[in-house]
Amino acid sequence: MLSSTATVVQMPPSQSHRNNGLVLGVCLDQLMQHQQQQQQENHSRSAPTKTLEEEQKSTAKEQQLTSRQTRCWPPPCFILLVSLLEIFVFLYVGSAPPEDSLLIYRPDRRLQLWRFVSYALLHASWLHLGFNVVTQLLYGLPLELIHGSGRTAIIYGAGVLAGSLGTSVVDSTVYLVGASGGVYALLAAQLANVLLNFGHMRQGVAQLLAVIIFVSCDLGYTLYSRQLALVEYPSSAISVSYIAHMTGALAGLSVGLCLLRQLDGTLRPRLLRWLALGVWAIFSGFAFAFNLINTVTAQLLAEREGEVIKQHLLHDLGMQR
Repeated sequence: MLSSTATVVQMPPSQSHRNNGLVLGVCLDQLMQHQQQQQQENHSRSAPTKTLEEEQKSTAKEQQLTSRQTRCWPPPCFILLVSLLEIFVFLYVGSAPPEDSLLIYRPDRRLQLWRFVSYALLHASWLHLGFNVVTQLLYGLPLELIHGSGRTAIIYGAGVLAGSLGTSVVDSTVYLVGASGGVYALLAAQLANVLLNFGHMRQGVAQLLAVIIFVSCDLGYTLYSRQLALVEYPSSAISVSYIAHMTGALAGLSVGLCLLRQLDGTLRPRLLRWLALGVWAIFSGFAFAFNLINTVTAQLLAEREGEVIKQHLLHDLGMQR
């Protein structure tokens, strides 16, 4: 008898199915490779553009800094005019100006307010005049070329005013002549300029050392001359006012930090600006109040003394009631 057996035969996949799977895999690989190539091309196109823009901005910034440091227009007219005016006044008045001059600073003439500034036009000798004029030309002209005549004039005037105000508080019995307060304000303003623009200056360290060495030498000479005048020439009326130098430098540094521009165009730190402005405001306010109180007190004492003298005179004449 023939027995029936069930046989299961597994058929291999057809050739067409194999070809379809292979074609699909190749297409996916090509699509992914194409996307990667497009991303690389886009990145390679955008990177040079960004680098070029950064280079253009950096070049423009460097050109702006260079133009600000080397510009010659407008010309530095303020320092030149002040120097010429001081020379002309010296030629007209001469050395050792008289005590009754309308320009000299006198503590007993505080109500004549122009004396707090006009004393800078007078000088005690040719050496005094020459030193101040040469120094303010050396340090004032570069400062004025970079930051303008207006800022330089304000700094110079603040130094001159601070010199007389400081002297009126500390050395309230001396008369004052010379532009040393304004000169030291320019020196301190150079220091402020270095502090604000040190990273953008070609020789920032050299300029900083030049200012420090010059100020140290001149301050030492000032103190030595003052001591020499007190010890060997106690009767001499001419001596060096170190207070005018120091207060002028304080004014130049504080006002310079407030006014001088930063060469890269960025804003200075607000804390630094307010701190410098506060120092100058406190000093000026105290000095003005001191002079006002002293002036009023002196006037009241003079009136009381005059009334006492008048009463004594009337008593001696037998006219007192």
